Amino acid sequence: MSDMQMPEDDSPRVARGDRAVTVGTLRDSGSPLEGRIDVAAASPAPGKSDSRSAAQKSAPGPRERGKKQPQRLDLNLALAATADLQGAIPPDETLAGSIPASLATPPAGTPVRFRGKGFVTYPHRWVGLVVFVALLLFVEWGARAGYISNLTVPRPTDVIAAFWELWQSGMFLTHLAPSLTRLVVGASLGVGLGIATGLLIGLFSLARAGLVPLVAALFPIPKIALLPLFVIWFGIDEASKYALIAFGTFTPTVVATYGAVDNVDRTLIRMGQSFGLRWHTIVGSIVLPGAMPGILSGLRISLSIAIILLVAAEMLGAQYGIGAYILQAGSLYDLERLFVGVAILSILGVAISALIGTLERKMLSWRV
Repeated sequence: MSDMQMPEDDSPRVARGDRAVTVGTLRDSGSPLEGRIDVAAASPAPGKSDSRSAAQKSAPGPRERGKKQPQRLDLNLALAATADLQGAIPPDETLAGSIPASLATPPAGTPVRFRGKGFVTYPHRWVGLVVFVALLLFVEWGARAGYISNLTVPRPTDVIAAFWELWQSGMFLTHLAPSLTRLVVGASLGVGLGIATGLLIGLFSLARAGLVPLVAALFPIPKIALLPLFVIWFGIDEASKYALIAFGTFTPTVVATYGAVDNVDRTLIRMGQSFGLRWHTIVGSIVLPGAMPGILSGLRISLSIAIILLVAAEMLGAQYGIGAYILQAGSLYDLERLFVGVAILSILGVAISALIGTLERKMLSWRV
């Protein structure tokens, strides 16, 4: 019998009877086997003899010289895998047990859960409140048990009593109204100018070349350090406080806005251009909606910075305001009143975050 030679292609062949079965990639528990089947290792077909000596059997053929010899595998494993690929072995007896249930094909008629929403968050309204109340109860217990000193952290019940006293005296609105006015005016100026500047940088290359270095130079400056300078420039009245808050919210809003514009899918813009849409239509219908999630995320950071700068501005030359109230309580070492001011600022931050969340639900309703 003439020598059986490896085919020119790389697919191994296994001798079965008078024919050679081509075996593709063998799989064992979903992983391809690295080895190959050497046809010289196969037994001859029934009824035929192989007169070659052991040396001739082990010597490579003329076409196999100079080639990398394949790794020998058990012929029974190759035949079993071939029969499995041809459907001779039922699937439940071979690889079905190694396929995860999540990847298995469901029976006909079984509804498949829709997975197109991605990472969808579901509201859990009362979880945050429960955690907050549990923390207050823990501090109250620690203060009453003596584990927490009243000189470091007052009891939450004492803080609530101080807040009720502030409310009954009428000074709550007296301090809150100026703070809200300064926050709204200063943050509106800074956020408005920041969004406009960020859009200019994102849409026009000339504006990007001229303004990005300026924004990069102003962004790392501590804004509180500029408060004495603003007092010199604008006076100790309200103008310096507005300017400080506006400047503090301007630079993060610029960075967030032009970053959001840069992240808009350019395929959508090219699609609009291919349909002949005008420039202002592309900006209003594609760029702005695509950049709005990033702009609103930057707005959260900017308004948080505005609250910090509000307190710093009111601690210098302000008679009324949450910052002035905290400064007075701290100078008298009245921890209950001091924590009342801190709690008011915290509630103000939560209210602003809820307001931005409402804007996101209204303006980003197009998202799945």
